[in-house]
Amino acid sequence: MSKVERGLVPTDFGYIHYRAMGDGQPVMISHINQQSSALMLELMAALAPSMRAIAIDYPSHGHSDHVSEQPTIGTYAECVVQVMDALGIETASAMGEAVGAAVTTELAGRWPERIRRAVLVNCPWYSEVSDADASHEPLIDRLRPADPSGFPTTRTIEFMLEHDPTHAPMAPTQSWMDRINVAQLEAGRDRWQALAALRLFPFPEKLAAIACPTLLLIGEHFHYLKFRQEFESRISDVRIEVVQGGRFCMTWEHADKIGRRAVEFFGE
Repeated sequence: MSKVERGLVPTDFGYIHYRAMGDGQPVMISHINQQSSALMLELMAALAPSMRAIAIDYPSHGHSDHVSEQPTIGTYAECVVQVMDALGIETASAMGEAVGAAVTTELAGRWPERIRRAVLVNCPWYSEVSDADASHEPLIDRLRPADPSGFPTTRTIEFMLEHDPTHAPMAPTQSWMDRINVAQLEAGRDRWQALAALRLFPFPEKLAAIACPTLLLIGEHFHYLKFRQEFESRISDVRIEVVQGGRFCMTWEHADKIGRRAVEFFGE
């Protein structure tokens, strides 16, 4: 694995921690809900031979400062742009999975002069807030356990595959599970901020605002694959590809495949 650079950037939302790897055309990477840039190391390594991969930790996640106010998906996108500014990056490509796909959507729609191309991995779809509530309720109620104070408790691979396989890779390893547990503990009682931000993200209008060429990669077993036509009808310049054997956390489990396809797409 290439050398991993790390740094802190002062932003309007406190210090934002980032990891960077490789040289060449920059790509800004946004992570999944309740994770951090530590879960993107395999993807960054896959991108690094051809690109400069930069992954941030959202406020209250990873090694970034915690914030008490509720962020929005726009907040996370602003953090990406402020990190770009601090690193002297005028234009970049962008990619992310799940919540990270929403952040990438916001970047591509709000800063079209700065985002060249976008890769959305396992992008969620909610037509209205009630859809998000129905999807998120099981996570909050029982699938992401907490102690009596509300602080997250660790989970085992067996727990994930029995109770919440939708949000696990097809074949998770202990290294993956360890990093998931660490990321949850780092977020602490603020771990629901990203999910609350996603709840209010207006996907229909935001996807329609994307102006740049976009590649949407959806896992064969990912539960939002059924909304493929919604994505096709809203993103003006989109290619949609199904990743065989993929489910959730594809940027980890299929890092080489995702990275290789992203490099091809960004290089076109």
